[in-house]
Amino acid sequence: SGVCSMTESFEGHYPIESRLGEIERLHIQGASMAPETENMLDFIGVGEGWFCLDIGCGPKGITDILSKRVGSKGRVVGLDMNAAFLDHARALADDNTEFQLGDAYSSNLSPDSFDLVHMRFVASTAGDVDRLLLEAIRLTRPGGVVALQEPDASSLNCYPPHPAWDKLKSALIGAFSGVGADLQLASRLYWEMKQTPLEGVQFRPFIVGVRSNDEMVDYLPSTVESLRTTVIELGLIDEPELAGALTECRAHLAKPETSFTMYTVAQVWGTKAGERAVQS
Repeated sequence: SGVCSMTESFEGHYPIESRLGEIERLHIQGASMAPETENMLDFIGVGEGWFCLDIGCGPKGITDILSKRVGSKGRVVGLDMNAAFLDHARALADDNTEFQLGDAYSSNLSPDSFDLVHMRFVASTAGDVDRLLLEAIRLTRPGGVVALQEPDASSLNCYPPHPAWDKLKSALIGAFSGVGADLQLASRLYWEMKQTPLEGVQFRPFIVGVRSNDEMVDYLPSTVESLRTTVIELGLIDEPELAGALTECRAHLAKPETSFTMYTVAQVWGTKAGERAVQS
């Protein structure tokens, strides 16, 4: 799931194209963040018997991680607007997991239904954080938890520096900002969630580091490839320059001494007032 390939847009802000390789890119991104997702779920206390919702799950999101935690007595629902991604997710899912086509802002799911409602890279791309949070809180049962993971792209930097990296980073940030997305949402996400009725709001940022032999090494070039139409249409870079930058950046990232840091991800979560009923 969850800058950049964040999730499917719910109001047309999401500029990522459904190209060959996009599902693989999302799976690699999700795997790179899985350890930190597990840490967040440990802090929250997600366990046996929980009912969990992953909004904007794409072709998997964190549904597989949640499925293992909640066990046979628990239930996981993945919600997304991309039917092809959901078909892919269903083919790999465990028996305690189901997927529904739906809108993050106004799903048809019942209120007070879930012990955990999670979103990764939804608010930053889809926009209107207040509405998303209101819907997430509506779906959470009293004593349950709303958890978001959102990016700040300012830490997306490589060393040694390289002009091709800088071109692709500018294209990525420009493409998202050009359609109204906010790749700095992480910096104010704690503040945003403190404005809601959620209690005990927690704040935990992390950064993934990447080297030439890590699966995430192609993150920036592959993401910009998935943004190609928007990048070209906005005039951020022309086709020949883009092709050259992709080639040069990949060559630079393949060098064993090159490394880069991903965007900073802020994990922020809080509890809906009331007592959490134990599932029977």
